Formats: sequence, structure tokens, C-alpha cells
Amino acid sequence: MICRACGNEERASEGYPCADCGTFICVMCDLRGIVRCRECEARRAAGAPPVANGDRPAAGRPPA
Repeated sequence: MICRACGNEERASEGYPCADCGTFICVMCDLRGIVRCRECEARRAAGAPPVANGDRPAAGRPPA
């Protein structure tokens, strides 16, 4: 899987979900203290509310 924080490709068993939306974050980002993907971190910095797990389309798929 591709880490949604740093973009590295890692094994899915070696990662954690984003604290807001649940997408994949690699172990290295987790060790660095990163708990949100790039999109959720940008949304948080802009003051927007976090997305729920089911509100984000899967990677590579357009929104329904």
C-alpha cells in the first residue's frame, strides 16, 4: 500500500490508519509522530472538520 502521508509503498501489515479518515499511514511516519494523512492534515490546518471514514473515496476512484 502507498502511505498517504509520505507516499512510500509499504506492506499493509506494517502501518496504521489515519486518525481522521482511516487511510494507510506507514510505520515510519507513525514513528515520526505523524497520525494523519496529507489531506486530513491540510484540512485540519485550514480549519475544516475531519472527514468520516466512509466519506472519502478509495484511492484511484472518483467520488460517487
